[in-house]
Amino acid sequence: MRILFMGTGGFAVPTLKALLASKHCIIGVVTQPDRPTGRGLQTRFSPVKQVALEVGVPIHQPEKVRSEDFVSLVRELAPDAVVVAAFGQIIPKAVLDIPRFGNINVHASILPKYRGAAPVHHALFNGETHTGVTTMLMDPGLDTGPILLQKEIEIRPEDDEGTLEARLAEIGAALLLETLERLERGDITPRPQEGASATYAPSVKREDCAICWDNDAGTIVNRVSGCTPRPGAYTLWRGSPLKVWSSGVAENAEAAGEPGEVLRVGTEGITVQAGRGAVLLIEVQPENRKRMHASEFARGYGVVKGTRLA
Repeated sequence: MRILFMGTGGFAVPTLKALLASKHCIIGVVTQPDRPTGRGLQTRFSPVKQVALEVGVPIHQPEKVRSEDFVSLVRELAPDAVVVAAFGQIIPKAVLDIPRFGNINVHASILPKYRGAAPVHHALFNGETHTGVTTMLMDPGLDTGPILLQKEIEIRPEDDEGTLEARLAEIGAALLLETLERLERGDITPRPQEGASATYAPSVKREDCAICWDNDAGTIVNRVSGCTPRPGAYTLWRGSPLKVWSSGVAENAEAAGEPGEVLRVGTEGITVQAGRGAVLLIEVQPENRKRMHASEFARGYGVVKGTRLA
């Protein structure tokens, strides 16, 4: 097939690499425009653009894929299929109608659960034990198109957003190649989604990752996992953000304080009272400092039993 690939984030990279190594002809890569990022506002290429530059595939970076110029470009390229993964813009019907095999999206959930921009974050927030990847034919809705193939996996206890997304990205790449092969053979039947069971996973902002100590310990630990490494879960220590990289539900912790109160400091970390149960902070990062074990932070910053996190 002649494939036009559309992607931006790191989740899309394994799929692009798999396509480049396959029998298919990649006629172009569409990715989001370069944006200034970080404190220095340096312009950085998207992970997808970096791969495309390395192999010399034509790159297109439209501000809006619904523009007539871009739609005309896709018509001129005449792809057999458009493959979309972690792209970041809604694909208009004018583009959806062009390829004969359709626009195929690689989505990091078992649809119709977790439609939207942040399915991995929200699966972890909600304490799911399983998730997976779906390939689907795109329609004008938000992840509402017919399902092609799905692959389910178990969420490991040690998973965070970064590790889980990386595994799903590799699975998605293999699933996409299988999807294309079966579409070519004509032995795959798209099936409509059950809209009544749909759930949504909107983008996660930094403020969504603030730890609320009134929540129960399991909810807080899930929030940390879902926000790691990005945007990053955090609490406040003496008015300054303290990023939490890893945590766990504290075993055998007595309810002996107010939410946010330090119950114990030891070699295993810092145990903090939650609304119900307690949380063990294992690895943290003070503002403008390196990551460190919570016990090291406690020694260096004077954290003792009875002090408070907000």
